[in-house]
Amino acid sequence: MRPLRAARLRLAALACGLATTVLITACSSSDGSTSTGSSPAASNSLPTIKSGVLTVAIEPYAPYTEAKGDTMVGFDADIINAVAARLGLKVKVEVTDFAGMLAGVQAGRYDITVGGVAWTKKRQESGLFTDPPYYSPPAMAVRSSKTYKNVQDLEGLNLGTVEGYVWVQAIQQVPGAKLHVYPDANGVLDDLAAGRIDVGFLDPLIILAAQKARPGMNVTTEYLTPPSDADVAEHPAYDYFRPYMTGFYLPKKASTLEKAISAQIRTMYSDGELTTLAKKYGADPDQFLKPSPGMASARTAVDRPDGWAPPSI
Repeated sequence: MRPLRAARLRLAALACGLATTVLITACSSSDGSTSTGSSPAASNSLPTIKSGVLTVAIEPYAPYTEAKGDTMVGFDADIINAVAARLGLKVKVEVTDFAGMLAGVQAGRYDITVGGVAWTKKRQESGLFTDPPYYSPPAMAVRSSKTYKNVQDLEGLNLGTVEGYVWVQAIQQVPGAKLHVYPDANGVLDDLAAGRIDVGFLDPLIILAAQKARPGMNVTTEYLTPPSDADVAEHPAYDYFRPYMTGFYLPKKASTLEKAISAQIRTMYSDGELTTLAKKYGADPDQFLKPSPGMASARTAVDRPDGWAPPSI
């Protein structure tokens, strides 16, 4: 999970970053075909900072979000580009850092931010979250000859993750485990390949991308069986070993826009476009596009009404 990421549970102060602006027109779906189910007239009724334009804040975080020339690419980027096209909106991208993304949305400088942002009860107090565009499972990078399935299998092992990720807290509670902290994902993967650690906890698409880019590492992806309620009661930080809901994050006042985007996200679950995008990035749709038990109750009466159900394929 990244820094409340880690979708992003990184423990960082909200400081604004300098933004680099790239203008992107979302006129087609990510596979190059023209999106259907949208009308250009839809943008006329949606309140955005600039009429007809969706201003999106991202940080460089491949393969989730990245600006390449005049193109925004990545899993989250493809999803929000497709949503904007369905709503008849162009996309203007502002590149900043993670803290700047959240602070800029809260200050009303951006319409929305995307990129593995985790829903939390505390975070929604300062902004609005869409329905989950996907779910982030607890992914482990392991050497191809090894198998670890649950938290008990991790006891006594050398476990690595990136500094500031909430997995640091979870690993510290694993009996007998030794924590190894790195400045970035490459350090985790290098030491894993060299046998200096047994398991690396990273955002799942980063592991999948590394497998493709560096096949010589002989690293595979495994998904941890979520800890039980009893496990979490004994070790509260084990909650970070569970799947979490991602979301696109908007200002508190942007309820009309949030509802329109959430509706399109749900349509993309049902019409198969999210399944296609997940597979494009090597993600297992059963892991990324199906909610876990308890996710509905986490948001019910917080920022969703009674009877709300997370979207699912």
